[in-house]
Amino acid sequence: MGQEMLKPRPAVYSVRLEPVGIDMEVEEGETVLDAAFRQGVALPHGCKEGQCSACKCILVEGDVEMLKYSTFALSDPEKESGQVLLCRTVAYSNIEVELLNYDEDLLSRSIAVRDFAGKLVLVEPLTHDIVRIVIDLEQPMKFWAGQFADLTLHGAQITRSYSMGNPPSEPNRLEFIIKKYPGGAFSTAIGKAQIGDTLTIKGPYGTCFRREEREGPMILIGGGSGMAPLLSILMDQAASGERRRVRFFYGARTAKDLFGLEIFAELEARMPDFKFIPALSDPSGDGRWTGETGFIHEVLRRHLFDMDDIEEADAYSCGPPPMIDAALPVLQIAGVDAARIYFDKFTQATPL
Repeated sequence: MGQEMLKPRPAVYSVRLEPVGIDMEVEEGETVLDAAFRQGVALPHGCKEGQCSACKCILVEGDVEMLKYSTFALSDPEKESGQVLLCRTVAYSNIEVELLNYDEDLLSRSIAVRDFAGKLVLVEPLTHDIVRIVIDLEQPMKFWAGQFADLTLHGAQITRSYSMGNPPSEPNRLEFIIKKYPGGAFSTAIGKAQIGDTLTIKGPYGTCFRREEREGPMILIGGGSGMAPLLSILMDQAASGERRRVRFFYGARTAKDLFGLEIFAELEARMPDFKFIPALSDPSGDGRWTGETGFIHEVLRRHLFDMDDIEEADAYSCGPPPMIDAALPVLQIAGVDAARIYFDKFTQATPL
């Protein structure tokens, strides 16, 4: 019998994270961010694909290679000054990096990223272009309210990122709210999927999760499928027993784009101080609409400047990038501490 050939083990390098003083390992060919996910080290991140700048940091020491990324996330002058994106950084030696953004609360609540097997049990239209899907997991997935996961539909071999729309108290059954785009690969595949089809769910990811045991108001701002993480946060907040003032601002174009109104009516009756404030940017075709009109940042401006304790607020914003980019300055001008503004920009999947 011939001698069995053993595959060489990949090289393993050490990574030192400053100024938090955390040490971890990264394998040859593995990005630093993926190594952190695997070991349960919760570093700031967003798209995971080199298209945002959430994981930008400074390479202090060591040899690395950067995989393909967008210069919108890391400009050439930034790269020349030693800055890198951890989601695209592959190590070729022991390295040390200085984190530009880090959150002690985030690091203290780290959850290792894992793969979970699941089956599709429900596909439910919510509006003309938004559907809710429900997946039963073989094993429970621990996550924080507001986080997201990568979903791979096996029949179509397509992977996309979506936020959980249910609270962490339901870890065996995950709900996701998906916006259908013309020609969208995943939303089209889901429309053709059969109940019982298998999926792989990888997670949890995300830093825009509910911070617990805080005082002051909670401000939720969403649009489109950005409803999902905010609904998870809201339901988790309702179950916590905390008595914070909560305001949920949701932007839509017309009344037919609104959904879940019965859920918010029930929560308004049950929670001590909660209001759902939908706003229509184009109410012209909805003659019976008597609620807020205008873009979401305009509606925010009308309400936030009357809050006398706004400096103690936590704000969570999820949805299309233009909506978030318009809302952030209003939050800061109104007096919300920038360190207590959490957001998750939902972008269509596009190749780099």
